[in-house]
Amino acid sequence: MQKLQVIFLIFYVVSSHAVPLSTSSRWIVDDSTGERVKLACANWPGHLEPMLPEGLHKRSLSEIALHISLLGFNCIRLTWATYMYTRYSNLTVTQSLQNWNLTKAIDGIMQNNPNLLNITLVDAQKAVIEELASNNVMVLLDNQVSKPMWCCGDTDGNGFFGDKYFDPIEWLQGLSIVSNKYKDTPMVMAMSLRNELRGPLVNESIWYQYIEKGAQTIHKGNPNVLVVISGLYYDLDFRMLKNRSLNLNIRNKIVYETHRYSFSDGQEQRWLNQPINNVCANITSELEDKVGFLIKGKNPAPLFVTEFGNDQLGGNPSGDFFLPCFMSYLADKDLDWALWALQGSYYLRDGQQDPEETYGLFNSSWRPLRNPNYHSKLQFIQRKIQDPYSNQNYLILYHSLSGRCARATNNELYVSECWGMSKWTHQGEGSPIRLQGTELCLKAIGDGLSVTLTNDCNSNQTMWKFALNSQYQLATEDESGTSLCLDWDPYYSRKVLTNKCIISGDDFVNLQNPQSQWFKLITSNVSQ
Repeated sequence: MQKLQVIFLIFYVVSSHAVPLSTSSRWIVDDSTGERVKLACANWPGHLEPMLPEGLHKRSLSEIALHISLLGFNCIRLTWATYMYTRYSNLTVTQSLQNWNLTKAIDGIMQNNPNLLNITLVDAQKAVIEELASNNVMVLLDNQVSKPMWCCGDTDGNGFFGDKYFDPIEWLQGLSIVSNKYKDTPMVMAMSLRNELRGPLVNESIWYQYIEKGAQTIHKGNPNVLVVISGLYYDLDFRMLKNRSLNLNIRNKIVYETHRYSFSDGQEQRWLNQPINNVCANITSELEDKVGFLIKGKNPAPLFVTEFGNDQLGGNPSGDFFLPCFMSYLADKDLDWALWALQGSYYLRDGQQDPEETYGLFNSSWRPLRNPNYHSKLQFIQRKIQDPYSNQNYLILYHSLSGRCARATNNELYVSECWGMSKWTHQGEGSPIRLQGTELCLKAIGDGLSVTLTNDCNSNQTMWKFALNSQYQLATEDESGTSLCLDWDPYYSRKVLTNKCIISGDDFVNLQNPQSQWFKLITSNVSQ
């Protein structure tokens, strides 16, 4: 095992929770103890034409499942196609791969997982689930499509009830078969209704009709699983629920899901052509309006981000700008999430054999991580940040660009892995940021100089607020009245500096990106 994997095993051994799971207010909880269970998941597709979880031709199932656990994930969102159960339930793995002339994949499975070749696709899925369970990894079974194919587009025939390949009756039949099949498999802790409802047939009345039928079908087949409710327009929008709630008599089992990428809702060019601070603020406000309201109010419910991610090879500049913004939102709300994606490649995608997946954690060989630094950014949000039953309260100074946290050492401020972070207090705009349990606070010395900790907390240089037109940059003033922001450049120093604030609106004019200055005070109450 790589050294990095061993480190994560030491600090992030996947916690063992009793299943089934339920909901309590906006949280997912252990059904037997009521303790909150934070879901930190990865997507593992099995819905494309071969109908087999990807990568089994590259590496043994036992190694993949163990590696998932070592990476700190406690669940997998395993996708499946309706037709696999309703039309192809007797098709073997070999037959399915032969149908697509995937001879190299057959040879690879013969080498790495020979016991899977002559069993049905349905049994192969079950074998994957059982191996994940043996490594204490839970499973969300996600109905991605009806006809097996790459997802998703407005006109692919899989988008909405009544579409070319989306017969609602057959869909309900598939949900019934799967929910009953896994009713005695506790580590299958959730089932979702349908991935990314979309397209020209979208209709709110039809949505209510079939979402209610689908949820009831799953619950009848397996009353232990969480039922994950899919929204509209690629899982971006639940605003219809502000006016009319779902008519479901399913107690403590309903979870809502949402997705978000830099390109969601056609927003990719915003990240490239508008000030990043403004784009992030606007999209965060949109998230709150369309989905974030679900965790608030009189009847809050869990919100599960079942897809987000970015090109891990740096081939998507808009995604590079998007990711720190969205991870800041995930941390602030402490949402459950599932990264897209695990797979380093596919058997077949869009007619191409063995294409690479640059969003995938594994590289194309399914062994090393494609980008270990990308994975390390997930460290903080993998942990439970908020505990509904804790009486503690403190702040974490989170640097969302790196995914790391601030730590005070010898009266200086450093950025490091979040298991060593310091706890802070802040009384709001224009007040000191204090190291909890001490008389010390953060003080700016000057432009380009290290931040220090001092017990003289009454000067202007110790009073912190958001920079002009920013919700992400913590600023103070030096002795001459110049606005200085917390800043961290890992290529320069481990120490946190203060530099002149990169003001929103000027970042593209000056060819500067303000995200090195994005430090967010995240509320937490979890015992360390």
